[in-house]
Amino acid sequence: MQSKYSITQKDYDAYMDIFKYPYKFAVHPFKIFGNLYYVGNKAVSSHLIDTGSGLILIDTTFPHTWPFLINSVWEAGFSLYDIKYILHSHGHFDHFGGTKAIAALTGAKTFLSAADARMLEERPELSLGMDIPFCNFELFTPDEEMEDGQIITLGGTQVRAVLTPGHTPGVVSFFVNVTDGDKTYTAAMQGGAGLNTLNIDFLRKFDLDAAEARKGFLEGLDKLEKEKADIPLGNHPSHNKTLEKRKKMIENPEAENPFIDPDEWQVFLTRIRKEFETMLAKEAGGE
Repeated sequence: MQSKYSITQKDYDAYMDIFKYPYKFAVHPFKIFGNLYYVGNKAVSSHLIDTGSGLILIDTTFPHTWPFLINSVWEAGFSLYDIKYILHSHGHFDHFGGTKAIAALTGAKTFLSAADARMLEERPELSLGMDIPFCNFELFTPDEEMEDGQIITLGGTQVRAVLTPGHTPGVVSFFVNVTDGDKTYTAAMQGGAGLNTLNIDFLRKFDLDAAEARKGFLEGLDKLEKEKADIPLGNHPSHNKTLEKRKKMIENPEAENPFIDPDEWQVFLTRIRKEFETMLAKEAGGE
């Protein structure tokens, strides 16, 4: 069901809770592994990487929840002013809601894919935040437009950006090696797994090319399925069961780290592909 806004009624209702009661979505920050931290909330993820030469922040959550992100950076033991780079998985307002404010406070350099930078310039309504009540919504222009395969380096840390469009025209998935002593693992994030912008109602409403968007989504999955990842991340905590894994860490701190699971990456991508195929089948009148 579509609301009168640019999102579904279900998403609209959920967003109202976030905007009215943002404190209910706050999460204490925690270390995932080594120099990788979770500083997001219950609805949208944000990750922090300590490079030793400054911090890399991936996504800045909603316009109404970024103050909690700032608090999480401090609570995790870091200075807000050490944030040097802000990377974005894609150009939806729940992932860049705090970017303009945090960049203004810290002077951090902002990154967004070239395709999504064009989207914000030419079709800002596709950011999905233009019509949300109570939303102090600010678009931004990135300092650098990311391209497919780009390596973003800070200190001794390299983040590889892989273009995987579909959810937006310029979704970027990220790969980064994180370390703890002599142990190194590859953490990876699929940058936009949601099918809410790939269903036919949404595509028609905004006069978007369904074939192109869906082709890009499948090609992105093809690319990612060739990759390996030890620590799958989600840009929403539901994608990789972030909060459930954190609960396991608290309840049994001596157990193996639940975030380290080399098999989970392919399982997640397979699930997303099947959900996509199910959506197409339902649109075609199938079971």
